[in-house]
Amino acid sequence: MSYFTVTDWDAAYTNGAYIVDGDRWPAAWVEPAKSFRDRLTTAGRAKLDLAYGPAERNRFDLFLPEGQPQGLVVFVHGGYWLQLDKSYWSHLAAGSIARGYAVAIPSYTLCPENRIAGIGKEIAAAITKAAELVGGPIVLTGHSAGGQLVARMMTTTSPLGETIRKRIRHVVAISGLHDLRPIMKRSMNEQLRIDATEARAESPALLEPVETVHLTCWVGGAERAEFVRQNALLANIWTGLGAATEVVVEPDKHHYSILDGLIEAEHPLTRALLAE
Repeated sequence: MSYFTVTDWDAAYTNGAYIVDGDRWPAAWVEPAKSFRDRLTTAGRAKLDLAYGPAERNRFDLFLPEGQPQGLVVFVHGGYWLQLDKSYWSHLAAGSIARGYAVAIPSYTLCPENRIAGIGKEIAAAITKAAELVGGPIVLTGHSAGGQLVARMMTTTSPLGETIRKRIRHVVAISGLHDLRPIMKRSMNEQLRIDATEARAESPALLEPVETVHLTCWVGGAERAEFVRQNALLANIWTGLGAATEVVVEPDKHHYSILDGLIEAEHPLTRALLAE
C-alpha cells in the first residue's frame, strides 16, 4: 500500500512554474482586457470605476449587453487575495454579454492591508451595488481566491444581505480555494495572516450553504492536484448538506487557460454559468 502526503505546500499551490510559458500570465491578459474595455466604452456600454465603498480599491466596472440585460453576472478575480485588480479580466465578460447579461468586475482591498474576511465584506458590498443597477437574476463566478469569495456569499453566515442573496441563481467557482487551512501552511501566510479562527469562518467547505444555492465547481484537468481536490471537496461537502452541486473537470486546461471559456458565448463554461 502506498500513501501520498503533501510535503511542500508552496509547490502544491504554485501554478505558473508548472505550466509551459507559465510566466506569461497575468501579463497576457492586460492587452485583451484593455481592448475589450475600449471597445465597450466606445459603444457606450461600459461604466468604469463605479464606487461601491469608501476605500481606494472599492470600485467595479460594469459592462452592458445590447438591449435590456437579462440579469447580472459578477466575476471576482483571484491572485491569492494579494495581487491584481479588475483591469486584468474585462475581456472575460464577453461571453456573458453576448448572451444578454450585464457583467460587473470589482477590485477589492488586498491583503495584508485587508483580511480575507474583510475582502468578503467588500465583495458583498460590490454585489449589492451592482445589483442596484441591474435587475433580474444574479450569477456569481470567481477564479481561484475569487472562487472562495463567491462561494462564501452563499453560506449561512454570508456577509451578503438576504434580499440580494435570494436573487442569486447560480454560483460557479472556477479553480476555487475552498478550504483555507492548507493555505496557512504556505509561506505567503505571513501576508495573509490566516489563523485557525479565520480559516474556520471563511472556508466555504467548512460552512453550511443556504438552502437555495446552486453550485458548480469547475477546474482544469491539467491543474495542480490540490486545486482539483479542492474543487471536488466543496461540491462533495455541500451535496451532503442538501445543496444542488455539480463538478466539472475541463480536459487539458491549466489554472490560467481555464478562464478562456468565459470569453465565448457558446463555450460550455459560459453556457453552464448562465443555465436556468
